[in-house]
Amino acid sequence: MSIGDTLAEARRQAGLTVTQVSQQTRIRESIINSIEHDDFTSCGGDFYARGHIRSIATAVGADPVPLIREYDEENGPPGGRLRAAEVFEPATPIKIREPRPFGLGKVMVVLLLAVIGFAVYHLVSTGGSHPTAASTTTHRPSASPKPSHSPAATSATTPPAHPEAVIKLTAVQDCWVSLTNSSGKQLYQATVPAGSTMTWRERHKVSMVIGNPVGIVLTVNGKTETPNTVQVVTVSINPGSKSPVAMTDASGGPVTVAGSPSPSST
Repeated sequence: MSIGDTLAEARRQAGLTVTQVSQQTRIRESIINSIEHDDFTSCGGDFYARGHIRSIATAVGADPVPLIREYDEENGPPGGRLRAAEVFEPATPIKIREPRPFGLGKVMVVLLLAVIGFAVYHLVSTGGSHPTAASTTTHRPSASPKPSHSPAATSATTPPAHPEAVIKLTAVQDCWVSLTNSSGKQLYQATVPAGSTMTWRERHKVSMVIGNPVGIVLTVNGKTETPNTVQVVTVSINPGSKSPVAMTDASGGPVTVAGSPSPSST
């Protein structure tokens, strides 16, 4: 059986409709229908297709691991495409240059420059220490008052500290994570293995894509921000905002924090 046939049969055996699966996974019904017919073009790419397969399989009680493996075999490396596990391997090996020995000639030049510099400093400091005839003239200090500096004026010029977001992600299950800044530059992209914890400190707005939200615990500045969904989620974090964390799913819908009521129930 194909991936779509397996998911459709599992849904029917679970007694669920496409609408019910859509409500549980927050994936549009049209996308679920396409996947059940082995059409993954509406998923938006292989990364989201794997997330949708995992979410639907979890909802209908099927094992997502062999289905994702079958998807990789059908949409894998031929033609130059990379699998999810290969995305994070470097394309070219990193060459590290060995330090060159510091030549004896360079050592002698440095020592010579040091001796000349010391001699010049000694002559200047010695010449400046002898008083001249003009120095015998008496000068009375002026009675101008010394400027006063109040602590309040000094502290007022100190700029406020820039806010910082401490992002901590602990993986309970293997989870692929991508972190980019506001200009789209990739800051981090890898699969975080189960039992590992990653921490980032960011002063500017960043965007995090989490492929397996049910397999992680996420906190921002010590506050739990774990997504309340099983599908791929995008977390926007802005340290300078009053509400620094916002979450959306693959279809652009809002996602709540685990343990809080969903928007549809309020």
